[in-house]
Amino acid sequence: MLVGAGHAHVEVLRAFGRAPLPGLRLTLITREIATPYSGMLPGHIAGHYTAEEMRIDTRPLARFANATLLQDEATGLDLAEQRVLCRAGPPVAYDILSINIGSRPSTAAVPGAAEHALPVKPLDGFLPRFEALRTLVLAGRSRRILLVGAGAGGLELLLAAEHRLRRDLAAAGGDTASLSFTLVAAGADILPGFPAAFRARFRAILAARGIAVEAGARVVAVEADGVTLAGTPPRRLPADEVLWATEAAPAAWLAESGLLLDAQGFVRVDAMLRATGREEVFAAGDTIAFDPEPIPRSGVYAVRAGAVLADNIRALATGGQLRPFRPQRDALYLLSTGPREAIGTRNALVAGGAWAWWLKDWIDRRFIRRFRDLPPHCLSGG
Repeated sequence: MLVGAGHAHVEVLRAFGRAPLPGLRLTLITREIATPYSGMLPGHIAGHYTAEEMRIDTRPLARFANATLLQDEATGLDLAEQRVLCRAGPPVAYDILSINIGSRPSTAAVPGAAEHALPVKPLDGFLPRFEALRTLVLAGRSRRILLVGAGAGGLELLLAAEHRLRRDLAAAGGDTASLSFTLVAAGADILPGFPAAFRARFRAILAARGIAVEAGARVVAVEADGVTLAGTPPRRLPADEVLWATEAAPAAWLAESGLLLDAQGFVRVDAMLRATGREEVFAAGDTIAFDPEPIPRSGVYAVRAGAVLADNIRALATGGQLRPFRPQRDALYLLSTGPREAIGTRNALVAGGAWAWWLKDWIDRRFIRRFRDLPPHCLSGG
């Protein structure tokens, strides 16, 4: 039973399609049939990709793996009876369970955030709301855009939105000088955990584009017309639109699942990606706390975990030897800047330009093709 169509699970489906295991019945439970690929989200927001280009359609992929596809949303687990509880349908029984449901920015701790902010995740909810925001900008009804969260995902998204909205407003004959963009960072600097040279490159880009940065600014409330920052006295930043890209939060139902969780509520897993204390439950992606060592909640690691997860599901089903997931020590990060340019870093080296965007584009399109280059009968629905 695969709960969620995250990056790791689509790789599991592909792996079992390429090498079926007789007697194993796969079922995928997913809220969205066509799931957006997060790596191409900034490019879509910037206007470089259509919505179709960035989606992975799970229907042909499920046919390829001979898997049952249930469009529903998991809301809980019954570990004693080994059942997944669903929002719309009846509970679904499993022998082996894998969870890959991603995460979302945490809004619960900040008054007004759930009501007035636009969370970046889940992506299927963010995309239509961003289009509504874009419509308001073009109509002259929204001018001040503020994004809370200065990690890689938030920064990349704000640069993409600034590029797209200024371009589209200019094309419509509007005054682009009337638009303002602000990045709010709770920490002392943007891009925590990245090399100093990488942070410096992005600070220069933000300054050149006229994007204000509020560092060391903790948001304590969100209102319909802006945010309030901690301080004595508190300070308000006006905004027409507040995008929310703070640290990840797990799905709320995990707290009642009976699985062992870390202090933040993420599923604790061992080196084999098994939920701690549960031989029959796996988890991967943003929803996990990797017990052997902390790893970033990044699609880079979820993608790489997919092959290990597929092998370990197969091994558990057949009585074989499970293998450990060994995260790479220093992943390649390529962050786009809005136009067809990007900055990359690995092993503390930093470089960028148009070539880096083309490299990112090639990597992202290659990833998507993995789940589209399927036999004709899978694509046609036969």
